[in-house]
Amino acid sequence: MNIDYKKIGLKSGIEIHQQIDTNKLFCECPSVLRVEEPHSRTRRKLHAVAGETGKIDIAADYEHKREREFVYEGYSDSTCLVELDEEPPHEINEEALKIALQISLLLNTKPIEITQVMRKTVIDGSNTSGFQRTVLIARDGSIETASGKIGIQSVCLEEDAARIISQDDKEVTYRLDRLGIPLIEIATSPDIKNPEQAKEVALHIGEILRACKVKRGIGTIRQDVNMSINNGYRVEIKGVQEPALISRTIMTEIERQQKEKLGGGEVRKANPDGSTSYLRPLPGAARMYPETDIPLIKISRDMINEIKKSLPRLKHEIRAELESTGLNPELTKLLLQENKLEEFKELLSVYNNPNLIVKLLILYPREIASHDGIPLGKINERVTLDVIEELLLKTKKGEISEEHMKAILSDIAQGKQISEIKIEKTDNKEIEEFIGATVKEKPNLGINAYMGLVMQKFKGKISGKEVIEILKKYIK
Repeated sequence: MNIDYKKIGLKSGIEIHQQIDTNKLFCECPSVLRVEEPHSRTRRKLHAVAGETGKIDIAADYEHKREREFVYEGYSDSTCLVELDEEPPHEINEEALKIALQISLLLNTKPIEITQVMRKTVIDGSNTSGFQRTVLIARDGSIETASGKIGIQSVCLEEDAARIISQDDKEVTYRLDRLGIPLIEIATSPDIKNPEQAKEVALHIGEILRACKVKRGIGTIRQDVNMSINNGYRVEIKGVQEPALISRTIMTEIERQQKEKLGGGEVRKANPDGSTSYLRPLPGAARMYPETDIPLIKISRDMINEIKKSLPRLKHEIRAELESTGLNPELTKLLLQENKLEEFKELLSVYNNPNLIVKLLILYPREIASHDGIPLGKINERVTLDVIEELLLKTKKGEISEEHMKAILSDIAQGKQISEIKIEKTDNKEIEEFIGATVKEKPNLGINAYMGLVMQKFKGKISGKEVIEILKKYIK
């Protein structure tokens, strides 16, 4: 589908919600999801009330009219009265606040010096209190993309909602284990000009989040898309699961709006195929009002300066640095995936062959596990960092060649000690004699063919570099 996005007036922004890997935001309960039978069940019904403006929010009123009851499942050892709204919230989790500030600084936003926790009316049952606590942490930032700068409107820290266990038209059962997990919400400005740029923005923000202490896995991150076109209306699309789906979802929504020509904003759900379906009306400003149980939060200059000292580096920066050492792109990707950067740096200071080091750390153990049927965990227990360092030192001294490494690792993986492994190093005189005889017997072969014959004969006993040097003496 060939679309002139400028001509149709596409305006789009995204919101990313990411769980932070700490205890809960307003109590000390752990942020763990449970599968065991719950210890308690509590039944509630929620009602919509007027917010600070004196009006009832349209989305809250919509949920209220559905007249559903809610059942909340809890655990005596991992949920408490705060989640049940039977006890006031505690002070904000300072670790979660610092992680949110770290992310804010990486997004080039300006932290708020004094900020207030707000209540956002939510009566679909996912919050026992009937509202979600949220606090503005920073605003007015930006990130760069291939198509230009994208503004970051706000960074908020909020409570995640309870999770649905079952539901029908009249009753929803929620579990309290997720309620209160710290959630960072990042909202971009409506600067996104086309679907591919939306995907790029999501990937860039995702890289920043993964550099910090956030949870990983399915359900720990949610992406919403806000968009509008000329003669259409603003739509918020909830729960786009993958960055790759963002561009398809926007294109599908453009096509839907152009066909339907309807008016009135709404919230829609993202479907796995890129289509959307109606959820509820768009909420308005009436849903927000101040949280009276928590004092104002002060974000000091000292706290910000301390966080700035230890900002994590992003993967694309680390990747460029690694490749500058001579590490090939595939092994760079493997090293970053396995998060072995510190081990790599330590071994590189011992022996300057980055590609060999990544093979010893990651690739060879995997290949040995597959070939020899030894569990990878058992191999990693035996092929420790100290063992690899000792092998590299022996290589540096000329006691073994790089070509020996995989075979030696295989022996160690099977339980042998380095001292027990017999490492034969062939005398160069023997190799020279073999090369001389081979060249005389087969005079018209190329250097690679000779190389193959020598390496086959003296497998693991000489390096390719040494073979090349000797061959040069016999081939003109």
